[in-house]
Amino acid sequence: MTNSLWWYVARAGGLVSWGLLAAAVLWGLALRSRLLGSRPRPAWLLDLHRYLAGVAVIFVGVHVGAILLDGYVHFDVVQVLIPFTSTWHPGAVAWGIVAGYLLLAVELTSLARARISRTLWRRVHYLSFPLFVFATVHALTAGTDRGTSAFQLGVWSVCALVAVLTALRARPAAPARSASAARPSAPRPGAGPVVPAGRPPAASRPAATGRPVTAPRPAAPRAPVATRAVVPPPRRRVPVQPSA
Repeated sequence: MTNSLWWYVARAGGLVSWGLLAAAVLWGLALRSRLLGSRPRPAWLLDLHRYLAGVAVIFVGVHVGAILLDGYVHFDVVQVLIPFTSTWHPGAVAWGIVAGYLLLAVELTSLARARISRTLWRRVHYLSFPLFVFATVHALTAGTDRGTSAFQLGVWSVCALVAVLTALRARPAAPARSASAARPSAPRPGAGPVVPAGRPPAASRPAATGRPVTAPRPAAPRAPVATRAVVPPPRRRVPVQPSA
């Protein structure tokens, strides 16, 4: 009875951890693909994403601990930490071991996000995609419930939803309107006022009071100011004395 209890705990821990991991991935993709809208989101939406990933780590620990306590397969610490060392389905177990390491890397860098660079955090966070793939392959190859139709339907439905949200996330955003196109061009010096097409000039449009608006009368040209020419004084001639 004790052996069966730990085996059921291991199965339940594995299923719950995979479900929490899938929910964290789906929620993160929904946040990044703006599926929930482009308005500023409350902080609890991001906290829920982190909470799902953190609880998934806890249930992975429950899954591994129950496997160590189970006496049917007889796993030891080395077999649950190093891939391809177990005697029971070594390939299927290896997928789960690698997925566990990826989950720890993503979760630890998320907790230390304020102390590491954004570039490093983003690159490690992209490991969530292979993490989900490895965990799904482990569930489909090593899980005891892999042959049930309900489990198969749930896994493939979640995989399809992850694929759709990933495609939406990878879709390039629409090009932003340039500032030069949004701002009207300034009129050139000497050019007349710019009148939009289909609208009459300001002189013929009625004002808000119903009276016609008259164009301002042009100012009369000023007469040129006469300037007095400056005449240089005549040059004096010096008589030349004849030489003796």
